[in-house]
Amino acid sequence: MGALGGRLTYRYNARYAARLADNLRQSGIVAGASEYQTLLRQCAAEIGKGGAEIIPIWLRPYEQTLKLVQDCQGWEHVEAAVKQGKGVLAMTPHLGCFEIVSLYYAARLPMTVLYRPPRQQWLEGIMRAGRGRGKVNLAKTDVKGVRALLTALKKGEAAGILPDQVASKGEGAWASFFGRQAYTPTLVARLHQSTGAVPLLMFGERLPKGQGYRIHIEPLNADLTGSKEHTAAQLNAALEALIRKYPAQYLWSYNRYKRPGGVEPPPEQ
Repeated sequence: MGALGGRLTYRYNARYAARLADNLRQSGIVAGASEYQTLLRQCAAEIGKGGAEIIPIWLRPYEQTLKLVQDCQGWEHVEAAVKQGKGVLAMTPHLGCFEIVSLYYAARLPMTVLYRPPRQQWLEGIMRAGRGRGKVNLAKTDVKGVRALLTALKKGEAAGILPDQVASKGEGAWASFFGRQAYTPTLVARLHQSTGAVPLLMFGERLPKGQGYRIHIEPLNADLTGSKEHTAAQLNAALEALIRKYPAQYLWSYNRYKRPGGVEPPPEQ
């Protein structure tokens, strides 16, 4: 049902379809026109699945939601960080089902997760009820929320962050992302530098035919020391490498390249 909804949305929503097609095309992730069209259809279907799965994941009993996870690869990286007494920077990009990752993690260990309140005020209660289960602590994307992340990391707990979200003014740096400048969050590097937390990439691979999810956890292959421009470039390069492995499940319709209000355009523009 989600796949069908995604294809119909692509067909009838011109603005959404243009952004999805343009972002995928300019990424250069596939070379030929035939491969591009195939991947484009897959992306539209996967985005539809992503929209359809959110409410069931939030509203199902917690135990039933956790049963959707069929496998977890890389949990040993979390165990190694815990053994060293270090916090975990749990970075879940807009890849696969990111809703399932924090719920799976928090069934085992505490995690503080940043979230941006939805525009529809009535939806926030549902969101908080669905996401705030297990050992999850939800924190809004403001100064108080960042302090909550720092506190969690210094206690040796996890902090959940979307590393490919468009940053607010003063909270990011311009860096290349699939060949185009994107205003990239610098929070990950700042938290790592101030706490020594272990940065790990995590995502929930959506298995075919509604079979559930496979959680992937791997170390972030990036240098998070140095200037904010350097760390932003390093972060984006690591995200690109992961997305190239599962391009159909990335949220290409996300407006990753927008310029936030008050932010100067990147140098080449």
